[in-house]
Amino acid sequence: MDKLLDNALIWFCLGFAFFLLEFLVPGFILFFFGVGAWIVALVAFFTDVSLNTQIILFILSSLLTVVFFRSWVKRKLGMGNTAGQQLEDEFIGKVALAETVIGPGNNGKVEFKGASWEASSEQDIAAGERVIITGNRSILLIVKSTK
Repeated sequence: MDKLLDNALIWFCLGFAFFLLEFLVPGFILFFFGVGAWIVALVAFFTDVSLNTQIILFILSSLLTVVFFRSWVKRKLGMGNTAGQQLEDEFIGKVALAETVIGPGNNGKVEFKGASWEASSEQDIAAGERVIITGNRSILLIVKSTK
């Protein structure tokens, strides 16, 4: 019984670590590896399965939950395309102020609505210059000069 409890505890802690890492790494993927680890923890708690079986179960359950539930959970949590659309509606066409130099291959910062945002541009933009927000890639704003 001690071996079953040890294996279950290890998988439970690994799953918890994945849940915590989800807060640090964007993409909403590690959450499902946490779910997979907790599935293995339940199986390991009630049955005596080999380490190879546990690893295979972890990989399969993690990948299957990502494939089948990621988009559904993102929609339920409001993380789907509608949130991205709201960001575009709120930002596109608005004026911001470049806080740093921005240029091709050289991301910088812009100030918009009192907050500092990462920004990129295909043009050279000087610090202090006004820019127009033309798009976004996640939380990176795409800007161009107002000149």
